[in-house]
Amino acid sequence: MPLLKKVGLLAAPLLFFIVVNLPNCLVSQTADAVIAVALWMIMWWITEAVHIAVTALLPLILFPLLGVMNASDVGANYGSPIIFLFFGGFVLALALEKVNLHKRIALTIIKFTGTTPNKVVLGFMIATAFLSMWISNTASTVVMLPIAISVISLFIKDTDGFTKGDKNFALSVMLGIAFSANAGGVATVIGTPPNSVLIGLLENEYHIEISFLKWMTMGLPFSMLMVTLCYLVLVKWMFPCKHTKFEASSHVISDELKKLGKLSIQERRVLTIFGVTISLWICRTLINQMVPTLKLSDTIISLIGAMALFAIPMNFKKGTFILNWNDTSKLAWGILLLFGGGLALAKGMASSGLVGIITQAIENGGYTPLIIITLLIILMLFMTELMSNVALVAVLAPVVAGIAMGLNIPIINVLIPVTMASSCAFMLPMATPPNAIVFASGYVKVKQMVKAGIILNLLAVVLLVLYYVFVIPYVF
Repeated sequence: MPLLKKVGLLAAPLLFFIVVNLPNCLVSQTADAVIAVALWMIMWWITEAVHIAVTALLPLILFPLLGVMNASDVGANYGSPIIFLFFGGFVLALALEKVNLHKRIALTIIKFTGTTPNKVVLGFMIATAFLSMWISNTASTVVMLPIAISVISLFIKDTDGFTKGDKNFALSVMLGIAFSANAGGVATVIGTPPNSVLIGLLENEYHIEISFLKWMTMGLPFSMLMVTLCYLVLVKWMFPCKHTKFEASSHVISDELKKLGKLSIQERRVLTIFGVTISLWICRTLINQMVPTLKLSDTIISLIGAMALFAIPMNFKKGTFILNWNDTSKLAWGILLLFGGGLALAKGMASSGLVGIITQAIENGGYTPLIIITLLIILMLFMTELMSNVALVAVLAPVVAGIAMGLNIPIINVLIPVTMASSCAFMLPMATPPNAIVFASGYVKVKQMVKAGIILNLLAVVLLVLYYVFVIPYVF
């Protein structure tokens, strides 16, 4: 076990016991208990001494023992509707991957963007971003990587060897895939876990509902802008490949599509269910207006889509289905537990009065709202380079809500850009799984990722501040 993990494993519970047993209260007995649990969770999340999903169970054990909340109130957070919304999204993504539909979609997008080096890079980025809207950014990167390596190998094997322009192309493709996977997830509620953590917090604590369509009207433009900025920084500035000639990429893409064959019955069924689910998400408000008694929610729609994948037979006689329960072994169950732990921690902070104390401190501070929001965005963006963005949002979102109330700003206006910042980690390989995956390919060095990533991090800060000022108040 690495030294950092050993230190984290022992230091976290030790710090917990010290805070709980202080002779004088820092805030109050209940608030101190919440602080102690939060510190334990943060240390284990940062050091990854214990799996992040296991760490998320600590409130379920400690809050009842410390008298913060009873077990049923804590447990309710682990069964929040938002968790089942994400569960349904996971199941849809699982079906896309099982029938290889995600690969077909990606290849088709690349095929239509063109075959010049810059257009190939753009194709990979658009395809990755689109996939990341619906499946995990890790899965979308894993799908795109072997295709990208096949294309890059053509440059290595051509007559002029692996030139500087060729290397720049390889860098642009690899970094473009990672960065687009990160940015693409921002577009939808199910695209990246922090979005769901935020929506769960807003529904549970503040009774604010954000529909799938509402989020998409704001998240999709941001995602498109961020992907565009990534493309311009990589291809037009950092790693240009102006004089690189490339004619063979179309053959690679076509060959990969041929291997997949014609659209199978399984793919058609999954595509139909996927399309119907998205349509229901987009049209939910209109449907509820037409049939008020229906009370359709995004969670119900998500579960209908998931249920259909398990219940609609592929072959009635043989009794085969698109998905079997055994397929769920591949599901990211740990993330669902992580959501629950984050929501429980937020509930504990609110019930103990910690959020109120933060609110009061801000009210008396006399700070300029724009400066505070900018600093919060910067803090979230650069901290997510070092720790899990889901864990970070789970810890900081209640605090940010308290700050927003202290500034007399609608909490949604502050929480959304700060949460979106958690998905804009472009600098370090350990920041996100996509970054780590493309780094492991061998085509990207740390200094190259940092060089492009820090520029994109700063551009993301500017874009998010502009969103806070000009976009979010008018959307919500």
